[in-house]
Parts: sequence; structure tokens; C-alpha cells
Amino acid sequence: MSKARTVPELMGENDVIDLLLRQHALIRDLFDEVKGAAEGERDEPFRRLVRLLAVHETAEEEIVHPYARLKIDDGEEVVADRLAEENEAKHLLTRMERAGAEDPDFLANLAVLRKAVTAHASAEERYEFASLRAHTTEAERRALAAGVKAAEALAPTHPHPGVESATMNLLVGTPIAIMDRVRDVIRDALGRRN
Repeated sequence: MSKARTVPELMGENDVIDLLLRQHALIRDLFDEVKGAAEGERDEPFRRLVRLLAVHETAEEEIVHPYARLKIDDGEEVVADRLAEENEAKHLLTRMERAGAEDPDFLANLAVLRKAVTAHASAEERYEFASLRAHTTEAERRALAAGVKAAEALAPTHPHPGVESATMNLLVGTPIAIMDRVRDVIRDALGRRN
């Protein structure tokens, strides 16, 4: 899977639900790619997985969840449950990223993370996305897709547990995103993981 295919802000879908569903499929594919990579070759696909998860969740937190709170039945509860799931996954992903893909517990932790992320995505698709599709117009979903792509283009590229609300993302997200992206450039230029 090429790096360009996993840059969500460049995806062509114009309906927010279609866009997010495609990203969920890419996330599942990246889990397969990381798991299937030979020892010593997991770092690069894992970095792409981390980036995709980080920007995807940030955009949902900034754009999709606030809209869902307003538009769907029991929106507050549905979103609160999704944010709790996202926070748990961010904590594990942060620990995994710090330990690196060569950590002896990496594959076991990857399996736990995959299970959590897959359950989270299924819950979003069932409780949030289906309701959003039913309670929004095509024009609203196009506008939300544009908003998600813009948020992803500016989002942090690494998980930051505790920053799961739109307000927190807007307050600290931009400086964090800048730091993340600078760190990524430096790491790539030096050819090693920081």
C-alpha cells in the first residue's frame, strides 16, 4: 500500500460517511500490512498507521462528533462513548509508538490495539454514521467531508491522549500538529524513528 493512498486529506470522497468508511477500510488494511511485515520492516507501515489514526480521529473529534451531537438521537451519549474509546486507543498507541516496532510486545499490543480500533470503528459505523446519513442532507455531508479533509490536513500526526474534544483540538491542536509534522520531517531526513 503506497503512502499516498493513506493520506486521508487527499482522498476523493465527497460524502463524509463514504470518506470515513474508506478510511476505516484503509486502517484495517494497514493493520494487516503492519502485522504481515517482516521483523525489522514494521516501522514504516506502523508510522503510516499511526499517522492515519491520528489525523482521522482528530478530524472526527473536530468536525463529525460535534455535528453528530446536534443531529442524531442520543447524540451526546453516542459521542461520549466514541470519545472514551478513542482516548483508550490513543493511550495504547502512544505507548506502542514510544516502544517502537521492534519491542518484543509489539505484535501482542498490535492485536489489542486492532481489536479496540475495530470495535470503535464498528460502533461509529453502527451508532453514529448510520444515524448521520439518515439525519443529514447530501449537501451537509459534502460540507462535512470538506471540513474533515481540511481538519486532517492540519491535524497532529501522532496520538495525543486527553485531546478528544473539538475545543481542546482547536486550542492545542495546531501547535501540536506543527511539532508533530516537524518531528516527522526531521525523523525522515535522518532516516530513523524519534
